Amino acid sequence: MNYQNKLYELIANLDYRPKLLLHSCCGPCSTTVLSFLKDYFDITVLYYNPNIEPITEYNKRKSEQIRFINELNDKSIKFLDCDYDNASFKKAVVGLEKEKEGGARCGVCFKLRLTKTVLLAKDMHFDYFGTTLTVSPYKNSKLINKIGAFLEQKYGVQYLYSDFKKNDGYKKSIMLSKEYNLYRQNYCGCLYGRDYDV
Repeated sequence: MNYQNKLYELIANLDYRPKLLLHSCCGPCSTTVLSFLKDYFDITVLYYNPNIEPITEYNKRKSEQIRFINELNDKSIKFLDCDYDNASFKKAVVGLEKEKEGGARCGVCFKLRLTKTVLLAKDMHFDYFGTTLTVSPYKNSKLINKIGAFLEQKYGVQYLYSDFKKNDGYKKSIMLSKEYNLYRQNYCGCLYGRDYDV
């Protein structure tokens, strides 16, 4: 399935402006995504990334995410912060510490972050929930969308299918990151995967 085409079809048929709770892993990954989606959705960016270590790195990425949203200067985009919750990530991935980047540990991490997103979306009456994670060529978009579809069925909140890396989305994110002078990290966030480029 072409998940990005599925997103385009949805947008083409929208007859209202839905509320979207969009999980974001970092400012650079959000650049292309927010620049595109802001014309169609009222977006709240959710910063829930318990995988990121150390806390100084977490805070640096969060501050860059906030700065990008502010500089984008679009009143339809809001920001929702979560408390630093590294213990939840560590507990979820017990036994998977030695997995290679892109392995089973990553799937658990995706599910942890998307579950938090859908639960908040349900509680706060959002129309859709989604994530910026699919903009990265190092993240398994098929798996991310499967998790989103599962959570949609389980919790009754529509999932925003996507593969934002398509149509040069990742390349555009690099260009926009340079334009806004954003900090671009060299690992996904968890220390287990730090030896792998992302």
